[in-house]
Parts: sequence; structure tokens; C-alpha cells
Amino acid sequence: MSDQNNDPVKTICPYCGVGCGIQVKPADDPGDMRFMPWGDAPVNEGRICIKGGAATEVVDHEDRLTEPLVREDGEFREATWEEAYEHVVDEMERIRSEHGPDAMGFFGSSKTMNEENYLLQKLARRYGTNNVDNCTRMCHASTVWALRTSLGAGAMTNSMADLRDEADVLWIQGANPGEQHPIANSQYFRQAVLDGATVVQVDPHANKTTRSFKIDETDRHMHLQLKPGTDIPLLNVVLKTVLENGWVDEEFIAERTEGFEHLQETLADFDKEAAAEECGVPLEAIERAAEKYATADNAAIFTGMGMSQHTCGVDNVQNEINLALITGNLGRPGTGVNPLRGQNNVQGTSDVGAMPNVLPGYQLVDDDEARESVEEVWGFEVPPEPGLTNVEISHRAGDSVHGLYVMGENPVMSEPDGNRVEERLEELEFMVVQDIFMTETAKFADVVLPATTWAERGGTVTNTDRRVQRMRPVQKVHENTKHDFEILCEVGTRLFGPDGGFSFDGPEDVFEELREVCPIYHGMTYDALGEEGLHWPCYEPGDEGDQFLYEESFDTESGLGQIEGVTHQPPKEVPDEEYPLVLTTARLEEHYNTGTMSRRSPTLNRQHPENFVDVHPADAERYGIEDGDTVRLRSRRGEIEVRAQVTDDIKEGVVWTTPHFAAAAANRLTNDVLDERAKIPEYKAAAAEIEVDIDAAESDTPADD
Repeated sequence: MSDQNNDPVKTICPYCGVGCGIQVKPADDPGDMRFMPWGDAPVNEGRICIKGGAATEVVDHEDRLTEPLVREDGEFREATWEEAYEHVVDEMERIRSEHGPDAMGFFGSSKTMNEENYLLQKLARRYGTNNVDNCTRMCHASTVWALRTSLGAGAMTNSMADLRDEADVLWIQGANPGEQHPIANSQYFRQAVLDGATVVQVDPHANKTTRSFKIDETDRHMHLQLKPGTDIPLLNVVLKTVLENGWVDEEFIAERTEGFEHLQETLADFDKEAAAEECGVPLEAIERAAEKYATADNAAIFTGMGMSQHTCGVDNVQNEINLALITGNLGRPGTGVNPLRGQNNVQGTSDVGAMPNVLPGYQLVDDDEARESVEEVWGFEVPPEPGLTNVEISHRAGDSVHGLYVMGENPVMSEPDGNRVEERLEELEFMVVQDIFMTETAKFADVVLPATTWAERGGTVTNTDRRVQRMRPVQKVHENTKHDFEILCEVGTRLFGPDGGFSFDGPEDVFEELREVCPIYHGMTYDALGEEGLHWPCYEPGDEGDQFLYEESFDTESGLGQIEGVTHQPPKEVPDEEYPLVLTTARLEEHYNTGTMSRRSPTLNRQHPENFVDVHPADAERYGIEDGDTVRLRSRRGEIEVRAQVTDDIKEGVVWTTPHFAAAAANRLTNDVLDERAKIPEYKAAAAEIEVDIDAAESDTPADD
């Protein structure tokens, strides 16, 4: 807590994964706490984006949940905490007794702390199930799978600092840091460009990133504007061009990789001209980009959800790994394959085991030795088989899944085919939601538990380049709300008794147990984290953490990087006569995921108060759409009404919208087919159609989020 002098408290911005430090000034009225810059913060050096500057606006918003709620006769009524806890525990015990432990699902949250997600996944496993997951499933599950399998760790291989200082080429594919990670873009990427770096951006949509560098008319900038879902053929053109010209690092391939022959065989009869035509990008442009990357001293790949959110997401990222491995661009500063994480703790939530197939530190649940080492600390047996992912849990709601525990997640907005998600949630026997607002998901709950915001509690979060940092509490705003940590400890103790493993004195006490079961965090302590934080892996006390990974070997079974040739897989749903357009989605700088926080911020909502769809001028002419018209965007799963924005930023035949707005939620349209391995949905490509004869008056009033 803040001291009596009301000194500013140093903490971490609650929005994206960059991990910017901010200060918050306490106030006599707790609801009046104010943002202040933290001038020497380790990641952002005092600079902050519009979301960070507005972060305190939602802490005391009028929509805050302030009392526990229990559903009775179809309506919510206020309840005591005792009554709410009893109802939660009774229902969880009943479901386990009647249907078995796998009849419950648990959703962690990338908006809560490492300690809280650690407790949630421990609660699930103590209950007897591995059905626990978090929103990384929706954004980078395929990236994590490919990186972990082929290199060893599902995270950025390098740090933002070494990439800024050493990279000569920034290959940015399926990511838009100018919009989605603005401080990383301005502090790190733009500085690299000012120092002479070249940017190759691969994205169906022109965006803020390349414009922000102000090199778009120079030979140090390329935008390969491909059709959605054609990343594999484009990268295969790049790879074959590299092979044809001998731009490979033969020594690196021989000493540090395996599988190169498979890549050669895959590309032996590959037709570059046909692939370039399929991508909608001139072959010469792809070949020129290949040369820029392969002949650079240090080339770094940045990957985002434009790559991961496909049914071939694992293969998409594997092809990026292939490119880095055959050119030797791994294991040193300024190189690597670097996923840009979207939420301030999406990396940490996965690190601490809130996933169905791994324990803390990415130890596989079906690895007997790893599981037994964790069981020794926990004092109970962990189920030996992987559980269901969050989308699989949702798919089975009302069937084999009868109960759901949701901490800080909003699957009605975040999961694809949102109309069907609502229907399935209604089929559950019981759902408890702990959150700070009455989200679209909480409206379907049987018990709603009012939690505290990021500014009211402490713990750790892990940013996009593996930096574990401390968030510090400022002051509590509403007396009868509780920290997620407190709620989970209480539920765990009531379910499993005082010796059940949920008696902790505070977040630091939880972190100390986390260190025992999570090898990559083992060397960290709260004191060691200080204000700077530490990059994992940090195996022993005193370690300073690794700025970049794989200097000497990869963390695979053989110690070698895994190369694997991949072939094109079109999206599971392609345009046809009924739905002739390709729908793709992405985020805005001013908003954040499902909008639960950002759309309640006056500053952010003024920038973009409603959703819109980008339409190419040729498509607009064909449909008779004028800029600013209200249109109905349809897919096989639903429809939304949005304002049309006519722009050549998007390719002809493609429409682009955002997932932030409850009044016109893009995920009512997106496809819930999954990558077979990573189980990530295909958000980035769905067949769609536009209807134009819409009465604009019908859509004047934005819905609450």
C-alpha cells in the first residue's frame, strides 16, 4: 500500500504485453488515483501510449462490481461473501460427485497476476482435472507450440533491447506493433530504423507500423500485402529463393539443426510463380525481401496473430523458424523469432501452468518425472493426461462439461462464433465468474464475485520479452471487493481443507511456492526483481536472466533446432457465391481485446466509440457503398451492423474489422475451427458478405460492454 505521504506507486501498465512502467498517485478519495509517468522505467523510459495514460480511468468506474451476486429465479441479487462462497463450493463439489472432475473447466486470465493464475491452475489440478486454459489459446497457442517444439521455449528468443541495438532487418509478419504495441514500436523498432535497419512487413492490411517509420518510400521499407491465409506459400517462396541463391548458413545448419533435408524435399518441386500469384504479391517483391533478410548481418523475425490465428498456425510459425534456422539467425543479439504478446500477462499466465497440457515452466503433464516433481511440492496427484483447451471446454459445455470457473475472462466476446458460445453457456449447470465488471460472460453466471482492479493489488506479470516484473498496489477502492488471490485461496481452502495447499500469506508467499515448481523462475525472488525485473530463464538465485536464448544449444531433446518443411493449407472457409469476401480481424491502438476496460475509458472511447469495417474502393463501388455508410456484415454464423470505411489499406476482396465492441462484435462472425495441434481458432480468415440497405437509425446506440 502507499504510505501516509501519498507517494506515487511504481507499477506496470495493465494493457498490452510490452510491460511499460507507470506511476500512480494515491488520493484521499481512492477513486481519484491518478496516472503519473515513471521517467526511468526499465522498458519504456517514461514514455507511454494513450491506453497507459488512461489506465486509471476505469479503476473507479460506475460499472464496477462491488457486491457478490447470486442468481435466483433467473435474476441476480446481492449476497454476502459467505453465501456466495458456499454456493460456489457446494456446486463444485456436486458436479465432481455427479459427473467427475473433468466435468469442470477453469479459465485463467492474462489480465491477472502470475500468482493468481498459478493458484487457479493449482485449484483445477487439486480438483482433479487439467481442464484449465487461458487466452493465449486465442492469440499465440500455435506460436508457443511451434517454438517449444522446434527451439525449446514458447516465448521471444530475444529481448527488445538487443533487437533495437543489433538488428539490421526487422521482418514483421502478421503483426502491427505501431497499433498494438506502440511503445515497443516507438522506443525499439523505430530506433533501430533510425540507426539504419530495414523493415519488411507482411500483412494483408496497410497500417500504422510502416507509416510510423517514415521510410515507406525508400528501399529500406517493403510491405508485402498478401491475401489472408497465404503466409505459408509466401514464406516458401522466400525459403526457395534463399536456397537457390546459396544464402544459407551451412555451418549453422550442419552443427545446430536437423531436418534441413526435409525442407529441401518439400520445396524441390515448389512453383514460386504460382505461389506468388496465389498470395497476390509480385514474385520479384518477395524475392527482393528474401534477399534483404538472408543477406543481413542480423535479421529478426517478429510474429503476431496474423500468423498464429489460423488452422495452419503451427505450420505458419514453423516456416518462420525454418527461415531463421537456415540463415543462422538465432542464438545471438538482433536475431531470432519473436512473438509480440497482446496482454500484459499473457506470457506469464502460460509460464505458470494455466494451460491444459503443461505444468508451471512448460513441463508436460504427461511427463511422469516432471509431474512427480511438482506433486512432491503440492502434496497431491496431478492428472496424467492433458485436459481440454478453453474452446474445447466451450464446445462441450452442457454436454461433458457441466461447470465453469471463469477468472477475468470474457469468452462470449473473445471466442469465435459468439452466438453459439452464449447458447452453450446457458446449457451449463453452474458457472462462477470473478471479475471487475458485469461482462457479457458474467451475465450468464450463477455467481458473480467482485474482484479488485490492477491498481489495487500486488503480484508479478511477465512481458513480451520474458521480463518478470512486479506490480504494486496503490489503494483499494471498494470495501467489499476482494483480490483474485484472496478469492482463490478461500475457495481452495473450503474445497480441500486448511491443509489442502491454499493457505498463503500473500502474493509473495505464492511466488515462493511457484519458484519451487517452475524451473525457469526458480532463481527469482521479489527482492531480486526490484524495479528492473528479470528475464527468464533464471535458474538459480543470483542469475541475471538471459537477454537472448539458444547461444550454444536449443532446449530440444537433441539440442538441435528443428527444421520441418510445410505446405500450404487454405483457410477452412473460403469465399464462394453466397459469401464472396474474406473477413479478417485485428486490434486498434485505442482499444484492448474485448473492450471490458478500454470501452469504459472516456479518453479511449472518444477515439473510437464504435466498430467499423474497412472495405476496398473497388468492392465499395461494386456494392454501392459510400464512406461512412452503415452496412450489415454477415457470415455463416451471424451478422453485425458497422460503419463502412472505404480505404485501399485493405486488399480487394477482403474486409477488415475489430473485436472490441459489444454492439458489433466481430467474433459473432468468426470461425471456430481449430488448428489440430495448438487448438487455436481461425480468426483471421472467414467467408463473409455485405448488405448495404440498412437503416442507420437502427444502429445509433452503442451497447454497453
